[in-house]
Amino acid sequence: MRPVVFLGPSLDPAEAAGLCDAEYLPPVGRGDIDALLGRERPPDRIGIVDGAFFQRLSISPKEVLCALDRGVRVWGAASMGALRAVECAPYGMVGVGRIYAEYAAGRIEADDEVAIAYDPDTGRPVSEPLVNLRFAVADAVAAGTTTRIVADRFLAVAKELYFPQRRTGTVLALLADELAPAEHTALAEHLRTRAPDTKREDALELLRAIGDPA
Repeated sequence: MRPVVFLGPSLDPAEAAGLCDAEYLPPVGRGDIDALLGRERPPDRIGIVDGAFFQRLSISPKEVLCALDRGVRVWGAASMGALRAVECAPYGMVGVGRIYAEYAAGRIEADDEVAIAYDPDTGRPVSEPLVNLRFAVADAVAAGTTTRIVADRFLAVAKELYFPQRRTGTVLALLADELAPAEHTALAEHLRTRAPDTKREDALELLRAIGDPA
């Protein structure tokens, strides 16, 4: 039986389909797990990457627990999946990826770090999640492209923005008068060409896990 994966702006479902044989559904919302459990043949594996929270009610931890109680194996990563995995891990949900690990360790606490605005017709993101920006500037610090002080300031400016307005270019524009031109250019170049897309990477890790469960 093919698993079901709720996927949206974190990873193109068309690309995912070429990597893992699964049924791909749009970002999960309230009632979607119950609908799966109500099928004549419910899936035995569910993966949650992206979830709705702005357009409709978000999935509750209780819905995940209902699936676990029915013997369905559930994985979570990257976005809404990481949040629910932290809450439901004591009951058997499996969290994967760097973003899940940060929440599980308490190094990230705010839910809005994974929030992103996207085109409801195409699923394409129109903003960038704060958690991705966090990993991106950390990568720039590790590479010696910028300093921890600048990275912290970048994240502070990004956090002040409402989540649909969070974009690398917007933050860099707001910092233009604070950074030396060479420092600003180096950071911008790193973020444009070398920074990781951690949500995408974590979504790929979930596909590997659910496609080849132990």
